[in-house]
Amino acid sequence: MITRLNDSLDFHGQALGLRSERQRLIASNIANADTPGYVARDMNFAQALKEATGSAPSAGTLATSSAGHIAGTPGTRGEPNLLYATPSQTNLDRNTVDMDRERANFADNSVKYEATLRFINGSVRTMLDAIRGQ
Repeated sequence: MITRLNDSLDFHGQALGLRSERQRLIASNIANADTPGYVARDMNFAQALKEATGSAPSAGTLATSSAGHIAGTPGTRGEPNLLYATPSQTNLDRNTVDMDRERANFADNSVKYEATLRFINGSVRTMLDAIRGQ
């Protein structure tokens, strides 16, 4: 039972970290909406979560062939699995930030972040109730 709870909390902890990183990316896009030449960034959340939990081979992780090499870690800044947003319309200053898309992504990601927090809280509360015998 403890192992299942641990696995669940580890998974949701990884998801929470990735949601936080995605929120940072979206906020950066919004902050640079008026910056000429700025290219909006985003991540494929499902793929990043698979890589972070070990469910899929990491496209952005480099193999270490020597003990002196530094292993690439999923979920870190500057990771190659970040994507460039496709511009929905041409812009004279070559900025690809679409504020409607960014606002929608920000709200969607915020709701999912909150849902993950609630799930973690519910899991911990259930375990505490089982320990207390209530």
